[in-house]
Amino acid sequence: MNMFPDLNVAGFLLFMEARQDWRGMGDSILIDNSLYYSQEYKIEIGNPGDDLFYFFDYDERYYSINMEFQHFHSFYEMYILLDDQAGHIIDGTWYDLRCGDIVCLRPSLLHKTYYPEGKPCKRLIIQFAIPPGHSKLDSCMNTIYHVFEGGCPIYRFDENTRKSVFEKLNAIYRVSQTGDELMPLRVHSRFLEFLAVLYNNRNHNLYTNNADFDNVTEKIYQITTYIHSHITETLSLESLSRDFFISSFYLSHQFKRVTGFNLTQYIQMTRIRNAQNLLASTDMTISDIAFSCGFTSFSQFNRAFNKFVGAAPTVYRKQARAGAVPTMSIDNT
Repeated sequence: MNMFPDLNVAGFLLFMEARQDWRGMGDSILIDNSLYYSQEYKIEIGNPGDDLFYFFDYDERYYSINMEFQHFHSFYEMYILLDDQAGHIIDGTWYDLRCGDIVCLRPSLLHKTYYPEGKPCKRLIIQFAIPPGHSKLDSCMNTIYHVFEGGCPIYRFDENTRKSVFEKLNAIYRVSQTGDELMPLRVHSRFLEFLAVLYNNRNHNLYTNNADFDNVTEKIYQITTYIHSHITETLSLESLSRDFFISSFYLSHQFKRVTGFNLTQYIQMTRIRNAQNLLASTDMTISDIAFSCGFTSFSQFNRAFNKFVGAAPTVYRKQARAGAVPTMSIDNT
């Protein structure tokens, strides 16, 4: 006797799969009526540096553990805020985030999240790398990756669109708990569906950057954005104060107040971050990297790199390609 008369065979199989996928979700909560969340829940397939790699991290973060400076990855990353409000800095530009916003970060993009004081903020981090495949599929993937491009790769949708996008992530959440041998394949296929749905809804993006800063703080973030986009040029306290019509004394004090760093230090660290990326991801000579990042001499670059990274550029390149990268040492006094 057919207990499901309205289902064809394919539909019945999907129903049974979904029924199995929902097992073990008793500790989950539904955020904003759209995305399932369980604190400290992780989905891991492969490792960074592998051709195929996935890492889903459902967790919360606090103001007290905000990163000091922007960082980058060699893989793609997506950040989804699951709480009221936070900020994200991308290449020196501040973006205001609300619950459900999706930040799409391509490899090598400098960024950091800023969490407000008060209660911890829930969020989902997705890091991934997908190997090339058939030429026709690669063409499709290159199209989908357009959601990571542009001046503001942040997406905010109305309730119905958000639910349709997040349902693909909920499917990943469910299948990850089955524990069967095909789980990695099922996660991979559903993640591709998620990217496709996100791409298909890109023109429905409602995101606007409504950062509520005073005039001085807004000016400082205009200057940090300028620094990142003109990092190959000569930058100094005098030139920036002249270009942005602010006294050098006032700029110096306000820059430290807003960013936590003095201006010269911020410029140097931004240049070093760019150099780290080029050392790890290109075969450019170290001299070419130094000049392309705005340093006026190789010796100046070498001194600055050793100061902030604690290793010579040649050593860092070897370590980065071996997967053992030293972190930047920041003296924030």
